Amino acid sequence: MSDSPVIYEQNGNVVTISYNRPDNLNTINGPMRESLNSAWKKFLEDETAWVAILTGVGDTFCAGADLKDMQGSAGTFPGTFWEKPTINSFESGLEIYKPVIAAVNGPCIGYGLTAVTFCDFVLASTRASFAYPEVRIGIPTIVGAIRLPKKLNWSHAMELLLLGETITAERAKEIGLVWEIYPHEDLLQKANELAQRLCKSAPLASRATKEVASRTQEMGWIEAVRFGETMRIVASRTEDAKEGREAYKNKRSPKWQGK
Repeated sequence: MSDSPVIYEQNGNVVTISYNRPDNLNTINGPMRESLNSAWKKFLEDETAWVAILTGVGDTFCAGADLKDMQGSAGTFPGTFWEKPTINSFESGLEIYKPVIAAVNGPCIGYGLTAVTFCDFVLASTRASFAYPEVRIGIPTIVGAIRLPKKLNWSHAMELLLLGETITAERAKEIGLVWEIYPHEDLLQKANELAQRLCKSAPLASRATKEVASRTQEMGWIEAVRFGETMRIVASRTEDAKEGREAYKNKRSPKWQGK
């Protein structure tokens, strides 16, 4: 087992990023924050990496910030005043338009839950649970408070944000936070099966589609359509788009290159 706080593994076009502090409930401290940021940057920039799976080593997905290293868990910022850039991590909204799957294998708390809100598919083990306990210790939840009302019914979002209570995987699926629940021992297999299904789609077309879906949430209708049509023109000129047309014409499976 690697002693790195984050394990980065690539199999074909699928990358698995794993929180790896199992003896500390996979809480995020300074070294893990640096490793996480490096892992997501590597995934973002590697054109051979098409899909990511985020999971945890051991019995916990991620129990949030390491309370012994709160400053390190948030990462370092330039400057000393409050006007600091905060989009410095996956959890704070790093723009990644490649598909990301969360394979939640156990308790998912704080930063862990915020990361899940940025994943496209949330698969949960029967042992998974979810919580934003910050309000119970006098701290407001910020990024989670921005994200959850856009993904869930208002009251369901407030259930997590204001009660600070832990909910089960079953409850998380009921309110729309979790997509599918699997027996614990099947979770990673199911996540990899989904990743392989995603790899059957042209990677550049998938990224363009996800970016349109994300950016247009805050646009007016005309602006959204014009942006989307521009993205279609850009994507239609790629080698993969040409390959897709040829494969369809010749009734064969396309061979994507990500170009």
